[in-house]
Amino acid sequence: MTLIVSRKRTVAALALTAAAGVALAGGVLSGVTAATAHASGTAKFADPYALVGWGTQGGGTTGGGSTPPTTVSNATALTNALKASGTAVIRVSGTISCSGMLKVASNKSVLGNSGATLVGCGLNVASASNVIIRNLTFRDWNDDAINVQYSTRVWIDHNTLSNGYDGAIDVKRASDYVTISWNRVFSHNKTMLLGHDDGNASEDRGHLRVTYHHNYFQGTTQRHPRVRFGNPVHVYNNYYASVSSYGVASTKEAGVLVEGNYFENTSDPFHRGEGDSPAGNLLARNNYFSNSGSGDQGGSVASIPYGYSLDSASSVKSIVTGTGGAGAGKITV
Repeated sequence: MTLIVSRKRTVAALALTAAAGVALAGGVLSGVTAATAHASGTAKFADPYALVGWGTQGGGTTGGGSTPPTTVSNATALTNALKASGTAVIRVSGTISCSGMLKVASNKSVLGNSGATLVGCGLNVASASNVIIRNLTFRDWNDDAINVQYSTRVWIDHNTLSNGYDGAIDVKRASDYVTISWNRVFSHNKTMLLGHDDGNASEDRGHLRVTYHHNYFQGTTQRHPRVRFGNPVHVYNNYYASVSSYGVASTKEAGVLVEGNYFENTSDPFHRGEGDSPAGNLLARNNYFSNSGSGDQGGSVASIPYGYSLDSASSVKSIVTGTGGAGAGKITV
């Protein structure tokens, strides 16, 4: 058994099953028993400003880089700036009411100024690459808040999302190299879908590789995430607070590593299979459980190819909810 209880650790890449538990500070920190485990780099402290995970792969994600920013404060200006060709940094100011899905073209950074809010609409990253979306509040969207399809190298970070119609952050249709980090979702049902259909194997096999870390799921219902085909999908250091249906679901050929998360008042933290979708593979290790179920795991998951910082699971709640934690307004961009 290997238990990690320090914020400084060696990053492990392993592919096998786990089933062990140790009592710790009013909850349970899950351990791991594995036939194969090996180190692959040295971790540092988690940095809420840094891009980590799959978004660093395939050439990395820089968005608009250091291009001089354009500030928009109404729906027309925002729509035109998002869909324009070329590299751009788009700063959103104030509250913008809009509807439907606004197309985001390649090589864009979409950054919220203090208090920036989109009401009624969402962002559609479709057939694009190299896109960053940070520090925005989304509410009452009438489709998805953020949809990613046929797109690569995307970073979705430090946003707050609530009370929408369909998905908060959905990734599908052969998308790849995506990091979803430090977001807060509350008052919402369908949170984060990865892969939209069991019948889409021809597009999705070998893709849909996404990292989810340091997100705050506050009283949400399901899909944190619900995964098809992606392998490995990395779900680490997230805080699940009173999730009412289930946390993570691995289905249809997926491989999901669920690592170092904090589950509180969540009866079904993770499982394999969901609805009509068959069971995928899921490896869980070093998670912390407070008044929560123990989860269901099995099968094998491909190794994680990048280095990352893993906070101890028991500290994740305070990190994610604290200063510089998850959600819009927690950092300056």
